[in-house]
Amino acid sequence: MTDRAPEGYRPATIAETVVSAIRSRRSIRGLTGPALTSEQVEQLVALACAAPAPHHTQPWRFAEVSPERRSTLATAMGEAWRTDLEHDGVPVAQQEKALARSRRQIEGAPTLLLGCLVADGLRVYEDDRRARAEWGLAQHSFGAALQNVLLAASVSGLAAFWISAPLYAQDAVRAALDLEASWQPQAFVALGHPAEDYVPFARPTPDLGVHFVRR
Repeated sequence: MTDRAPEGYRPATIAETVVSAIRSRRSIRGLTGPALTSEQVEQLVALACAAPAPHHTQPWRFAEVSPERRSTLATAMGEAWRTDLEHDGVPVAQQEKALARSRRQIEGAPTLLLGCLVADGLRVYEDDRRARAEWGLAQHSFGAALQNVLLAASVSGLAAFWISAPLYAQDAVRAALDLEASWQPQAFVALGHPAEDYVPFARPTPDLGVHFVRR
């Protein structure tokens, strides 16, 4: 994971490699250890920060969540989620199943990376329409940063998948991890290594008749 292409690479080869990386990336949930090294995590974060952002800002913030903090984090998020599930009338057995699965993902990931956004540098509008659009720009940027992490992990032989739960329990995540009030949690990236018997699933070819039009 370096910023410079290896010597001898032709532009066509680089393009082919990028296309291959995009097409071969998969969300791999069967993660195994060991945890990533500090250097590996920092390289992934550095690549995340190469994403495009609105107004030349750098709105991304990341936190590596240590194993010691995860039980408290999972409990806090679970309480917030249970409140929503109860409000939605979800049966208790289904609640318990969902909450247990979420806890396993949080506690079981060899490495757990939290991505957040801050509003630094964003334009301030008095009307709600433009204010929501401006924040949407930041979220677009976070999506690009997240994709950088997932692609870089994939081509490095690592396994990764993203978890959107922090977006629904921002206050709980901030409190559990002692984060600054300006940090708005967006997603976890669970990272590790693929199981030896992992076989990537076949991704269907997109139907451009559904996903694409010309005007």
